[in-house]
Amino acid sequence: MEHLTAGERVAKHVNIFCLIVIALLCLFPFYYVVVISISPESEVIRKGIIWFPEKVAWSAYAEMINGKHGLLQAYQITIFRTVIGTLLNLLLTFMTAYPLSKKTLPGRSGFILFIVFTMLFNGGLIPTYLVVQSMGLLDTVWALIIPGLIGTFYVIIMKSFFEQLPTEIGESAMIDGAGEWQTMLRIVFPLTMPVMATVGLFYAVYHWNSYFDAVMYLNDVSLHPLQVVLRNILLNVQMQNTEISQFSDGNKVSMHSVKMAAVVLTTVPILVVYPFIQKYFTKGVMLGSVKG
Repeated sequence: MEHLTAGERVAKHVNIFCLIVIALLCLFPFYYVVVISISPESEVIRKGIIWFPEKVAWSAYAEMINGKHGLLQAYQITIFRTVIGTLLNLLLTFMTAYPLSKKTLPGRSGFILFIVFTMLFNGGLIPTYLVVQSMGLLDTVWALIIPGLIGTFYVIIMKSFFEQLPTEIGESAMIDGAGEWQTMLRIVFPLTMPVMATVGLFYAVYHWNSYFDAVMYLNDVSLHPLQVVLRNILLNVQMQNTEISQFSDGNKVSMHSVKMAAVVLTTVPILVVYPFIQKYFTKGVMLGSVKG
């Protein structure tokens, strides 16, 4: 049982109080967004800042889902991009990092130098667009996935993880008759869950939040992902009146509420994913910090 002095107990309770205050301050913006999104237009105009809505109105969400914003189609595009893109990212990053972790790989230093070089220098926006165009990827969902299949930084992270694994694991597998592929898939791969979960989270958040590549490569509005649709909604808010719809229940919905509903609908799904990989995340982000 932990025995603390009076001063240590006071310091502990002060730390807990400060952490609670910081957590509430971090949660308040999202709470405010949710409250505004479910508040009627009249209450939003009358109060401005709402702590607790007098009446819950789902008109903003109905406008987002049933309106002409293309939200459901955008959800499908974004989910496809996030799931398929993240799986391909992890596969190719794994297949790149694992050989580079082997000191016996011929030309290993040259490959690593080439990869690190791309972290410092890149072709630029116009050459990248010309490459995507020459590959026939314009106005296809693959234009959002293929150009960023491998993240150089994540290759370095995963390579460092493989280098920390005991070499005896691979040697014992070789003695038992396993080849390189069997060792990689049956022994090394199951040990990579912490780094795979961490890197996978970063890749997934990147795919979910990206919009600039879609603006560059996609002229077809039906292929626009969620963030582009949200961007268009936010731009339209500045060009329209506050009141946009009159529903059968008599509730009016303001563009401000629609804007907040759009933020909620685009933020919640990626937040739901985090708790499932949290147990791997702490271990994964510490990769390379301590080498024993």
